[in-house]
Amino acid sequence: QVQLVESGGGLVQAGGSLRLSCAASGSIFSINDMGWYRQAPGKQRDMVATITSGATTNYADSVKGRFTISRDNAKNTVYLQMNSLKPEDTAVYYCNAQIVRWGRERDYWGQGTQVTVSS
Repeated sequence: QVQLVESGGGLVQAGGSLRLSCAASGSIFSINDMGWYRQAPGKQRDMVATITSGATTNYADSVKGRFTISRDNAKNTVYLQMNSLKPEDTAVYYCNAQIVRWGRERDYWGQGTQVTVSS
């Protein structure tokens, strides 16, 4: 079995910072892309940032220059440093990982962590 466990969400004032972490555990051969997605009430889940196993990153336009995604392959962990937070960043943030087990790749999701930015 595989688990993705997120941490680091919370309540912050506009302009503040938060750092999210997501650790994958279980029977894992390797991890390809990892990423963060978010879903605000009444809206679809959108990509925030992704990172390949070779550390190539991709960001949504709305977070470029404010958020930084990184990963520690030895720890099977992905991070999201969020700076200059805005009220519109309020959402549930989900971690995603493309994990290879027994020769097959599959998408796994974390349980979600709430980020609330007050104005």
